[in-house]
Amino acid sequence: MAVSITEALDIIDRNIGSLSSEVITIEESSGRIAASDHIASFELPRFDNSAMDGYAVKLDDQGSTVQSDKIIYAGDVARYTLRSGKAIRIMTGAPVPEGCEAIVPIEEVSVEGDKVSLPESIRPRAHIRFAGEDIKKGKTYISKGERITAYHTALFASQGVTHLPVVRKIRVAIFGTGDELRPHYERIEAHQLYNSNASMFLTRAKELGCEVQYINGSGDTIGSLKSCIREALNADLVITSGGVSVGDKDFTKEAFAQLGMETFFSGVEIKPGKPTTIGKVDNTIIVNLPGNPLAAMVNYELFVKSILLKLSGASASHPDIIATKMAEEYRVKPGRYTTVLGSFDGIHFRPLPQQSPGMVSPLQKADGLIIIHPDLSLLEKGRTVSMLPIRWHSSSTLKVDIFTK
Repeated sequence: MAVSITEALDIIDRNIGSLSSEVITIEESSGRIAASDHIASFELPRFDNSAMDGYAVKLDDQGSTVQSDKIIYAGDVARYTLRSGKAIRIMTGAPVPEGCEAIVPIEEVSVEGDKVSLPESIRPRAHIRFAGEDIKKGKTYISKGERITAYHTALFASQGVTHLPVVRKIRVAIFGTGDELRPHYERIEAHQLYNSNASMFLTRAKELGCEVQYINGSGDTIGSLKSCIREALNADLVITSGGVSVGDKDFTKEAFAQLGMETFFSGVEIKPGKPTTIGKVDNTIIVNLPGNPLAAMVNYELFVKSILLKLSGASASHPDIIATKMAEEYRVKPGRYTTVLGSFDGIHFRPLPQQSPGMVSPLQKADGLIIIHPDLSLLEKGRTVSMLPIRWHSSSTLKVDIFTK
């Protein structure tokens, strides 16, 4: 019996866990998932320092002329003590001397020789960057499951971290099924088709940060299917396309069953793409997607991406939505959860004019998709809809309502 979209996502959430970790340099870590918490071993800044080129002063000396015969540069050891009637010239990043109550920027004073005239009003603690105001020692500054960006490396470097554990890259194996399907690099006969799905799955997995393995398409026999499956089982995730419907030669599910596949679900209440099956053989997750390219793409974006997020160890492992508005009126046959691909201009969602399950051309035009609730038959122009983005990464730590109702 087919499960609902929500049930399918919940099953994925319950049954799939994170992969093991590996240690890499911080410069290699962008896009990877932190495999552990990172706790500050010292404060940042490590010491009180000046935020400006100027003078370290006492508040009691505001509006007066003081003597200044010392200077502190960035990188100097803090060895001076500031007393009333004195000011110490200080550079940005230099340690604040003991007794300093504020920094006055150089453009706010008048200087003649060693005499410095201070402004009438000086704000307490002005232009001082205090130790630990950025990061306190003992604070978790990056959490396990967080996706690392280039800007996280500044945090790592500020704490002297050179290497860190991240969840290892996901290994994905892909092959197609069907005697009529041939790889795109071979000649085909008039009765054959090129396997566009396998290339799509492979490059999308690469875009999502995976290591990929392509296995040449299997024929429509149990023996050839089992041979392909055995070759693919060293991967963390195997994605097949086609052979999951009810045709006389749709043997994919049977071949996996003979190799001990535990089925999580077989069939999803979604249009297009109902014959989607997900399970596992030993520790390898198996996804059987429909053969129709658009149907396969939609289910890839919904379910395969969710699987990859779970395997990656990301704390934000749930689909996320962008609330936007319909650019035009759109009608749909009610009674089933229906996915609609569309373009997004930052303000409006515009459904693609042609998007039948077997089409290829709409795929490259889609910025996102919406899932229409079965009760709806009309989306009015200007109506708010929930769009799942395709062209950029977006996921949530919380389960959000992904349906347009």
